[in-house]
Amino acid sequence: MDRALLADFLRSRRARVRPEEVGLPPGTRRRTPGLRREEVAQLAAISVDYYNRLEQARAPRPSRQVLAALGRALLLYPTERAHLFRLAGEVPDPPARPDDVVPHGLRHLLDRLTDTPAYVIDARYELLAWNSLAVAVLGDPDDWAPDERNLAWRMFRGLPGPVLDQAGAVAVAARCVADLRAAASRYPDDPALGRLLARLRADSPEFDRRWRDHGVCVRDAPDRIVLTHRAVGELALDREVLELAGGGQRLVLHTASGGRSAEALRLLGVIGADWRTASAS
Repeated sequence: MDRALLADFLRSRRARVRPEEVGLPPGTRRRTPGLRREEVAQLAAISVDYYNRLEQARAPRPSRQVLAALGRALLLYPTERAHLFRLAGEVPDPPARPDDVVPHGLRHLLDRLTDTPAYVIDARYELLAWNSLAVAVLGDPDDWAPDERNLAWRMFRGLPGPVLDQAGAVAVAARCVADLRAAASRYPDDPALGRLLARLRADSPEFDRRWRDHGVCVRDAPDRIVLTHRAVGELALDREVLELAGGGQRLVLHTASGGRSAEALRLLGVIGADWRTASAS
């Protein structure tokens, strides 16, 4: 426990919170911005004396319950809450659920990737954001029902999409189940994840079989997938997955190093999703 840094952190976060943000009257005699010490103690349901000693770096180590209460009282963001726990020498509690808000800057990056199918998923494999070339390759998520925008559900239920070769399908399925197993450990109290896993186990014998294997990693899984696209034929794409800091989100990129697949991606970049209209006419 670093008492001095913990005290500094608490003082800085207290100064940031406006009284009206936590349901307190603003008052007219505040000499400093933010909350008073006694107000933080009241909101956290701890004694004023103990909170004063925390900010004076003289208090004994706070319990996990006190740290959680301080996090709520000071309106800490998840990253700040984890930092508070670490300053007190505690391991932060796992987040309750994956973050489903894609930062504006990341959405801007997706739009700039005009030659690469790219999309963002969360730890549940929910599709959160995508670019136009991903639409041309995968289909348009705006046409899918809200409960069918989960890529694990689409794969194991055989919903319309690109057709993977056998080796690629096996590798992607194994990786997907391992990722969901890890997510279940990281977010044990997430009701949405629990409902997804129950649906998959009930409706997909393959998923249920793989789930009962308890795999949490996939060794030697190929990073290249080969799929058949109705408009441009076979595509051999390298798959890169970038873990985003905090929140359980991932940026997935599919690239073609050259040859026919690179030409096919360029063609899809030109015709976009119009190939579906042309093939239906």
